[in-house]
Amino acid sequence: MKRAAIGVRMHSGWGALVAVSNSTGTVEVIDRRRIAIAAPGTPGANQPYHFAENLDLPEAEKFLGDCFAASERLASAAVRELVGELRGRHYCVVGSAILLASGRPLPPLSKILTSHALVHAAEGEFFREAIWKACEGLDLAVTGFRERNLDEFVRTAFREAATRMWQQISTLGRSLGPPWTKDQKTAALAALVFLANKGHARQSSLRQRSGCRGNFQPQSDPGIASRKASTNRPKPTGGRK
Repeated sequence: MKRAAIGVRMHSGWGALVAVSNSTGTVEVIDRRRIAIAAPGTPGANQPYHFAENLDLPEAEKFLGDCFAASERLASAAVRELVGELRGRHYCVVGSAILLASGRPLPPLSKILTSHALVHAAEGEFFREAIWKACEGLDLAVTGFRERNLDEFVRTAFREAATRMWQQISTLGRSLGPPWTKDQKTAALAALVFLANKGHARQSSLRQRSGCRGNFQPQSDPGIASRKASTNRPKPTGGRK
């Protein structure tokens, strides 16, 4: 089976997923899709922190916890479906790469809800964490790349081939057709960096599971996160700590 990885760029309530393979040295985009991970029919689910601004703190905490649990379930179903489809096409998904924001720690919820800027920041982290935990729950290795440092990661991973990699990603839209926007391009690049890092890692740093999946912990880098910081949302009952 060919090795593949999923790149993810999230927005409020939805995300762009791109699955890529690079086993022959040529980028192969094997799937592109938009996933919706906000609970349908739930008022405020697309922008939960905006909705929570108008609630008392205990109500806000419960609302955010419920929304997060629903978003994680929807994200898990979407990723599971994609991985299953790719397996049927003889691709082994070895992990996922999630594009991150600046990574600044957020204050407690009571302070977040008093600042519109923090509300926006928390919302972004909310949906990124939902897809992150969904991938972990499916036993997929997950690595986060700060988007502002993505070009640096590409140069480090591909070295002299970095320019060729950028060119391939930039021009793929001509043959693939739409959508091929910043969402798809950056998600594809993040997934390719994940594959390159996994290929360069020492065998001792891998834990093989289910015959084709492993967990990869990247080398220490200030722009790479193997786990994300808390988003200061209430932890769902029974969830991971």
